[in-house]
Amino acid sequence: MAAEQASVDDKPVYRRGIKSFVIRAGRLTKGQEQALERKWTEWGLELADGPIVPADVFGRAAHTVLEIGYGMGQSLVEMAVQAPEKNFIGVEVHLPGVGSLLNLAEEAGVMNVRTYKDDAIEVLKLIPDNSIDTIQLFFPDPWHKKKHHKRRIVQTEFAQTLRRILKPGGIFHMATDWENYMEHMIEVMDAQAGYENIAGSGQCVERPDERPLTRFEKRGQGKGHGVWDIKYRKID
Repeated sequence: MAAEQASVDDKPVYRRGIKSFVIRAGRLTKGQEQALERKWTEWGLELADGPIVPADVFGRAAHTVLEIGYGMGQSLVEMAVQAPEKNFIGVEVHLPGVGSLLNLAEEAGVMNVRTYKDDAIEVLKLIPDNSIDTIQLFFPDPWHKKKHHKRRIVQTEFAQTLRRILKPGGIFHMATDWENYMEHMIEVMDAQAGYENIAGSGQCVERPDERPLTRFEKRGQGKGHGVWDIKYRKID
């Protein structure tokens, strides 16, 4: 059953004054530009379209995954290939990444991916309560300097915004290769009402099979770098 569409005015608003990202310089490749021209009208989602109902977006009711900040889209497309029974909505602010995702999705022949090319905080305002099964936040900017920690996206207001759109029992899955950010994520999330740490308070889960191993992660493993996966379940 499709989630009921809530009025934007009725939703808690995450008023973030400090952005958790910076716009990276980068030009579209020819392939990315052409993919945007070919596929945006079919697979792109616009803020101007207003609130969405995932079942309407995909033409079916299915387990829906929302990924925030998918980079160049390789892992998101791989997940869509591996799980055709699921719906995947990506959010990425960097246009070359959006073009790359569309290009890769077209090459892979997947039909279960849609994407925004906007700030995730603005996108979250348009998603109905209790409508998302899984939210993924993989390798967000760690803002490793202490004076920049306030820029980290995982904060109390963000966590509670995600809790609103998650279905009961839905999962918030984070991954990071910065140990200090892992500690920050757990500290913030363990303090949140309405969530439980699947691995137990203060703990990480084993790397799950559904998260593809990226080239970046493989290089880091070769250098002895750690990667931490953290999962929280919405409990009310």
